[in-house]
Amino acid sequence: MSDAAQPTAAEVRAAAEAVKTALDRHLEAVERRSGDDDPAVYEAFNALAAAAEAYDERLYDRYDEVTPFEIPGADDSLPPYAGPEEPHALSVLIRRDYAVVEPQRLLAQAQRIADLEGDEEGPDAGPAAGVSTHAALGVLFGEYEPDEIASRHKEFGLEEGDSTLWVSAAEELPEAGEWLNAPFEQADPERIVCRFDVSAVFDDELDDDLEEQDA
Repeated sequence: MSDAAQPTAAEVRAAAEAVKTALDRHLEAVERRSGDDDPAVYEAFNALAAAAEAYDERLYDRYDEVTPFEIPGADDSLPPYAGPEEPHALSVLIRRDYAVVEPQRLLAQAQRIADLEGDEEGPDAGPAAGVSTHAALGVLFGEYEPDEIASRHKEFGLEEGDSTLWVSAAEELPEAGEWLNAPFEQADPERIVCRFDVSAVFDDELDDDLEEQDA
């Protein structure tokens, strides 16, 4: 890069200030979030990532230095976007994995729900909820919204695994009932507007980076 094309020191400083502002806004969004999938947090995350990338580029161009920060994301694994430029509809696909680490806690919670509901579902519904993990999961996910289970998973004897959220663009909404038999079959990576992933692998990568720095 020629000297004429290099950013000025003032531009580098401005990019650094933008990172500080984005960092504050991200923290505020996290502190005020309404749940695990609060869109304000994702928006602040993306703004922070963009500001950090801009600062890193200007810092390198001007001073031949880099930052030690890297914000993990899965967007780089997506193919080029080939969906509509102005989507008139969207689909939100969510996957969350859980391990059943305390079966007795799960069974007790399901039995409590069944006891509160009484005999509305028949005389066999209550006992089955407290003795079968399969039945207990049906009771639990039938009673609570997925977001509430995500925020209270420990109460139900569950441990979080990986999770992902895909926002997919479409020209128009499909007909009612059209995809119910195979709800995830038509997920097209080329129509993904954005995606957000949560995984312990990101924490492992961060730990590895810290170990390398300390070595």
